[in-house]
Amino acid sequence: MVAQFNGFEINPVHNGDAWKICDLCVANAERFKKYFPKTLEQNLNPTLSQYFVDKKVKAFEAKDEFLFTLKYIETRQIAGLIYIKELAWNKKQGEFAYCIGYNFENKGLISQSVEVLSEYAFKNLGLDILQIISHKTNIGSIKVAEKNGFKWIKTLKEEYAPPGEKHLDMELFELYNER
Repeated sequence: MVAQFNGFEINPVHNGDAWKICDLCVANAERFKKYFPKTLEQNLNPTLSQYFVDKKVKAFEAKDEFLFTLKYIETRQIAGLIYIKELAWNKKQGEFAYCIGYNFENKGLISQSVEVLSEYAFKNLGLDILQIISHKTNIGSIKVAEKNGFKWIKTLKEEYAPPGEKHLDMELFELYNER
């Protein structure tokens, strides 16, 4: 376990998480389809989710990408997923991506998770730059960045294309390790 707070815990993804990740994705399919399409499509049934989890556990072990689960301790339900991805080890840089289930949103859980995992990334992974990339209309994601001291850097022109849509400009926020 990486951390515990307010009845929730953050853990690295593990092989027993497949069904719970499937449940999270299916229950939130409409919410996740725009900004989490790849995670969603890989978790539409338990068999796909097991492949997904197996792949993410291997990526974690290989230090290619780090996926963490945010679980409600009382029920063991997965409330959200937090990635540290797009790792550029030569620059000591990584990017956060996160999603939360509809019944857990607006409780500050992702903000707290990013706070804990930023410290983890700096201390345990040796990263010096963390990024959050969000669309300007994703107010919740921008609040997560701002609450955690990430600074707006620039607008990334036509950075991301949601499935079936035109490319969108995205906002880049960064946090620096100030050892």
